[in-house]
Amino acid sequence: MLILFFFVIGMVLLLKGADWLVDGSSALAKRLKISDIVIGLTVVAFGTSAPEFVVNLVSSWQGHTQLAIGNILGSNIANMLLILGVAGTIYPLTVKRQTIWKEIPFSLLAALVVWILANDVLLDHAGLSALSRIDGLILLCFFVIFLYYVVNVALSSKFEKADDIKSISLGKSFGLTLIGLIGLTLGGKLVVDQAVSMATALGISQSIIALTIVALGTSLPELLTSAIAAYKHKSDIAIGNVVGSNIFNIFWVLGVSAVIRPLPFDPASNIDVLVGVGASALLFAFMFIGKRHVLQRWQAGLFVALYMGYLAMVVGRL
Repeated sequence: MLILFFFVIGMVLLLKGADWLVDGSSALAKRLKISDIVIGLTVVAFGTSAPEFVVNLVSSWQGHTQLAIGNILGSNIANMLLILGVAGTIYPLTVKRQTIWKEIPFSLLAALVVWILANDVLLDHAGLSALSRIDGLILLCFFVIFLYYVVNVALSSKFEKADDIKSISLGKSFGLTLIGLIGLTLGGKLVVDQAVSMATALGISQSIIALTIVALGTSLPELLTSAIAAYKHKSDIAIGNVVGSNIFNIFWVLGVSAVIRPLPFDPASNIDVLVGVGASALLFAFMFIGKRHVLQRWQAGLFVALYMGYLAMVVGRL
């Protein structure tokens, strides 16, 4: 119970810290008159990915590599199936053409790149499968390409006023960002330590804890952001948040984690990688099934059902 108590405290610090970070950085973006879709793909996506980033930094630094990989794989699956499913159930999400043909495929590419880089034994007959420091640098190179694309979107798109983002002073924006980072740091340390203790006490692998409890906890910011955006009929923010977060998680968070410490890859995790690939591919396919370029409620409901099935499969590994 003590482990669970401190885990919850750490998660609260993580989520509140991310919330303050998003408020501060989004207010700055609004002052720069950045469009909704760009804020969703960058500022909000980075802020809502902050819990995963901090958890992975601490995990890699302390050598808990299973926790680092499982957190990203589990979070991305939750983002695509659970969060997008919940948002699409609240309100059908209209997806822009550039998101369908560029950003969703980029998210699919991210999952495929991880599968290729991590499967040294399967593809290269090496003695050990791992995301090495070189693999981490490759992921970071893809992240730079993604940032270059987003900058081009920002420069070429018509600026739209982000009315739902708080207008706060410049000083308060920086203050919220700083406090958010402190909360994230303390919360991340607590979450990692308690997750490791939880896995040890229950006699299960850190990967299972990461794929379920930790991944769901760190994905709460994306869930809240996309659900509120869907309720307010802001499809761009809802979609951009999920797709952008998935790209950030793999190319930025996992890339930095592998550079800090090489991450051994359990071949059993291929199932989780392929679920992530399948989720992105299914989202792309749904854009051409039924009402074109819209994630309909029945499709979103199917996403939620698939996520429940995935969780049952993960629990079945115990």
